[in-house]
Amino acid sequence: MAIRDVIIIGAGPSGLSAAIAAQQHNLDCQVFEQGVLVNSIYRFPPQMVFFTTPELLEIGGLPFVSPYEKPTRVEALKYYRKVVDAFGLRIGFGEKVLAVAAGESGFAVTTRSQSGVQRVHHARNVILAIGYYDHPVLVGVPGEDLPHVHHYYGEPHPHYRQRVVVVGGGNSAAEAALELFRAGAQVTLVHRSAALKATIKYWVRPDLENRIQEGSIAARFNARVAEIRPTSVIVRPETPAGPGDPEELPADAVYLLTGYRADSDLLVRAGVVLDDREAPLHDPRTFETNVPGLFVAGGAIAGLDTGAVFIENGRFHDGRIIEVIASRLPSRPQGRLS
Repeated sequence: MAIRDVIIIGAGPSGLSAAIAAQQHNLDCQVFEQGVLVNSIYRFPPQMVFFTTPELLEIGGLPFVSPYEKPTRVEALKYYRKVVDAFGLRIGFGEKVLAVAAGESGFAVTTRSQSGVQRVHHARNVILAIGYYDHPVLVGVPGEDLPHVHHYYGEPHPHYRQRVVVVGGGNSAAEAALELFRAGAQVTLVHRSAALKATIKYWVRPDLENRIQEGSIAARFNARVAEIRPTSVIVRPETPAGPGDPEELPADAVYLLTGYRADSDLLVRAGVVLDDREAPLHDPRTFETNVPGLFVAGGAIAGLDTGAVFIENGRFHDGRIIEVIASRLPSRPQGRLS
């Protein structure tokens, strides 16, 4: 039975960075990704622009060259493809991890391919770099599973002259509301707090606030969704005295852009203990969980508090993790595996 030094779950920037570091330490490494390369970035809206500068998205020491101060989603996808090719990383795409089980000789990682083939792989160490974009935070109201309700935003064009309710107060909701309005949709923004989140991109926030102020985009602050119906959304205002009278908002489409979370189910089944915010307990110096040899990196450490982990800081977790793993294995010359 072949046992690898490390299996990395997730081919986002954190997982790729860990794979590069493993290669540089001459470790036998395999990456599994349930979707496509940098799957979360791929699922961003096609016209998305990053909040950060190109150099803060770089991994493996390879420069991210862009003519723009803020790189686009298309540029990022191209850059990470080049990274994988430059390092010749071993990645199994379309390979969903079903379970991670610890044993005496390491871990058994069970995967299922897109064609339905199930396999078991073995490794001395596992890094969970699973991110959080594949698991939306559900609102938990009747009608959330209706076909016109979405947790991901893509293109505004299909909603031309439609009535659209956007739920959320962060970047995703703000950008979607503006694009939908400019594409000819009648937009209402619903947010549970009294104001938009402070983390909204600095060039987006005033644009949205001005559109709300002039009445081009309707807004309901301090309001929660109580029910979603086939052609409307029921919202209840939150007042100091308690919930107010319900209001029915007409809606041909609903976008619940209320955030995302890591796959806590996979973590728990692997034996990882979570805190009250669903974040895995781990050593902040090494990122090792309570399960020896099982590490978390990038968005996997965030739980429900995803706003604390970005590509810019998550890409640095890998170096410390790989150094710990390499220190526990027989000494090997560093350098690229042939």
